[in-house]
Amino acid sequence: MPTTLKVSFDGSTGARLAGILDVPDGAVRGWGLFSHGLTLGKDSPSASRICKGLAEQGVGMLRFDNLGLGDSAGDWSDGSFSVKVADTVKAAEFLRSEGKQASLLVGHSFGGAAVLAAASSLPEVAAVATVAAPYEPRHVEHMFDAEVDTILSTGSAEVDLGGRRREVRRHFVEDVQQADLRECIRGLHRPLMVLHSPTDNTVGIDNASAIFQTARHPRSFVSLEGTEHLLTGKGQAARVARIISAWAEQYLTV
Repeated sequence: MPTTLKVSFDGSTGARLAGILDVPDGAVRGWGLFSHGLTLGKDSPSASRICKGLAEQGVGMLRFDNLGLGDSAGDWSDGSFSVKVADTVKAAEFLRSEGKQASLLVGHSFGGAAVLAAASSLPEVAAVATVAAPYEPRHVEHMFDAEVDTILSTGSAEVDLGGRRREVRRHFVEDVQQADLRECIRGLHRPLMVLHSPTDNTVGIDNASAIFQTARHPRSFVSLEGTEHLLTGKGQAARVARIISAWAEQYLTV
């Protein structure tokens, strides 16, 4: 069984971010970095099960809580898509400083968009995989679309995100509205795997199609039929880990 080690590092805002290293029990084929969904955190089923599954296949993984989530310091409402991307780069820099440079980036949902944007700043990354990722970061607005006008006019509003009330500020909305991944995807210059369920009711399959069509070869698409967005069903995240592990084999370096 993989070993889990608690780690921490300074994020882009100066707040201390908490992470977990899932270390393979045996030979390490390579190291990777996982970026979680909007408010999910490092201990969410998708993050923990995918990373543990990859570690079981010999791929060490770092997963971490974004600003103000889980065990990380700071206020979530101070964050944005740009902060999430910058913190993903900081996490990779931490791995590099530990002698475990990330050759693989994996992102789920909003985190999938983040790894697409972060990859250009990380020359050591050899391959990128997205799971249930949106093509446009502003896709998250659908979670609070009734409050967007209020947020933009008054500066902030409390919204329900994943069953919990959180403050969303104007800078967050403006940031996701301005974010454009097209050039990031087109200029990725790395192998890309896009994994998505055709019945995903949170981030529709059309997002995967747009990412795949924008990307250049080498690119791969895997249909996760029978899988829901959060990957909480039995064996769903483990299946994703096995698929990514097999695909990434030729790109991993220690």
